[in-house]
Amino acid sequence: MVANRINSDYAGKEVVFIAVLNGSFMFASDLFKRITLDCEISFVKVSSYKGSTASSGRVDELIGLNTNIEGKNVIILEDIVDTGITIDKIFTLLRAHQPTSVQIATLLYKPDAFKGKNAPHYVGFLIPNFFVVGFGLDYNERGRNLDAIYKLKGDVPTQNTMLNLVLFGPPGAGKGTQSERLIEKYGLVHLSTGDIFRANIKGETELGKLAKSYMDKGSLVPDEVTINMLRSEVMKYENPKGFIFDGFPRTTAQAVALDEFLNSLQTSITLMLALDVEENELRERLMKRAESSGRPDDADPAIIQNRINVYKNETAPVKEFYEAQQKFVSINGIGSIDEISDRLYQAIDELK
Repeated sequence: MVANRINSDYAGKEVVFIAVLNGSFMFASDLFKRITLDCEISFVKVSSYKGSTASSGRVDELIGLNTNIEGKNVIILEDIVDTGITIDKIFTLLRAHQPTSVQIATLLYKPDAFKGKNAPHYVGFLIPNFFVVGFGLDYNERGRNLDAIYKLKGDVPTQNTMLNLVLFGPPGAGKGTQSERLIEKYGLVHLSTGDIFRANIKGETELGKLAKSYMDKGSLVPDEVTINMLRSEVMKYENPKGFIFDGFPRTTAQAVALDEFLNSLQTSITLMLALDVEENELRERLMKRAESSGRPDDADPAIIQNRINVYKNETAPVKEFYEAQQKFVSINGIGSIDEISDRLYQAIDELK
């Protein structure tokens, strides 16, 4: 029993329980009745700061944390831990307050779905990767009041079979050509953040006006605005086979935001595929492309080097993010178009 273990592990110690709303309220209530320690409890929600920052334009905060946890033992209470993305963020935010220790207690844990760094220490029940409701858990905010836990009808796991790819490649790697081939072979939808931004700004949508207000001031468009544009675009497609994300994510914060968004649709990124081409080869390709394209930036060595450097700086942290999830695959980008395509197909088909 979770309460008995906590009582034993923290005997004689002061504990602060942090219950994450909305889902954990029933679990927290039942658990707290059985805790015999000197303790207190706070109920918090995770929120996104609406302003902008120099790094990503998105700062997560805990609303409702009114208790001083410095030097104290903290136990996070969750209704369910699946991917672990939210828990990792909460963990980081709490660590900034310098508690003595932080552990996680959850009613339900889905080990098959877990991708995070901080696995729960106290677990009520291990469950398969299915969608469940009741006892605080919801489906579109319904079902929290049920006094038992139910799996939604059907044996469909929460993560569906969509193929979602993040395709990266330095300028001259042939990303555009390979992207078109992947779209055709697997029936995917191409989502370019550049195209989406231009369409929203030209169409003078509310999101487009908001994005333009930041751009006109020379500021970065907050990740939240970009994600909302992506969400709006994704929701236009009924039962898509999957998406190729082009130009996003470019930072770890964006990758986390994309994971959260896709998780809300019961899907996730399948692979990050990166075309690997040596710099000398890239320079030669771009110089040759300049002869036929008429693009002066393809012929200027300084501009070429800057574009390569920008690519490296942008992709490094995102690569590490997907490597931690075992979703990063480097593809040899040297060879004929068909050879490179075959390598991409093989990396994807090996997952089936």
